[in-house]
Amino acid sequence: MTKLSRRLFMGATATSAVALLPLKTTAQTTSSRLPAAPVKDGKSALSPDEALQLLKDGNAAFLRDEITLPDRSEARRLELAQGQAPFCAYVSCSDSRVPPELLFGRGLGELFIVRNAGNTVDTVAMGSIEYAVAELGVPLVVIMGHESCGAVKAALAVVKDNARFPGQIDNMIEPIIPAVLEARGQEGDELENAVKQNIRRTVRTLREESDPLLLGPLKNGTIRVVGAYYHLQTGEVEFFDEG
Repeated sequence: MTKLSRRLFMGATATSAVALLPLKTTAQTTSSRLPAAPVKDGKSALSPDEALQLLKDGNAAFLRDEITLPDRSEARRLELAQGQAPFCAYVSCSDSRVPPELLFGRGLGELFIVRNAGNTVDTVAMGSIEYAVAELGVPLVVIMGHESCGAVKAALAVVKDNARFPGQIDNMIEPIIPAVLEARGQEGDELENAVKQNIRRTVRTLREESDPLLLGPLKNGTIRVVGAYYHLQTGEVEFFDEG
């Protein structure tokens, strides 16, 4: 064996030995089995308040670094093949750092998720929300933006610097611009203010200017529409504008 090959062999052996050593972690993780949210007569059995609390509890577990294990068994998949009964319609940004099921530890068939850059509600998104409420019986609708949102940042650039973007990006961020304008002059971080204002505008639209498919259940209290803001650095989902 040459000196070079001997050095490479020894280096590879040392690397393999290091890989076998137990990893030290700064926080202890725990795991727990998570039952699916209750269903009655083919629809969610949760009230709007219970559905929201389930999300809050799930995010609290996420912040404690608990590993939840939703039911992904064959039996569960076969059950869901017969129909779905989600307890929440969740509108969030397409950002890869914002996966709703992971943030709340929920499993298959529990969150009816609508995602697009900037968590806006266009015709397709609105129809999806209406379907979730009218046909699937979800008791809760959540609109969630997040820290450092690129779509809102682009809308800010349009307002402040008259920026232009290629392809359909200009059209995509156009619905966010009114929120950016409304947030001007607010104290604090301008991007965070604009993101939260974008959420508030959407929540207000759903509560006040949507179809009777939503306005009726909102009036009689069978659904709630709330806003949320995800802090990328901490993992916390801050619920606000809860109505």
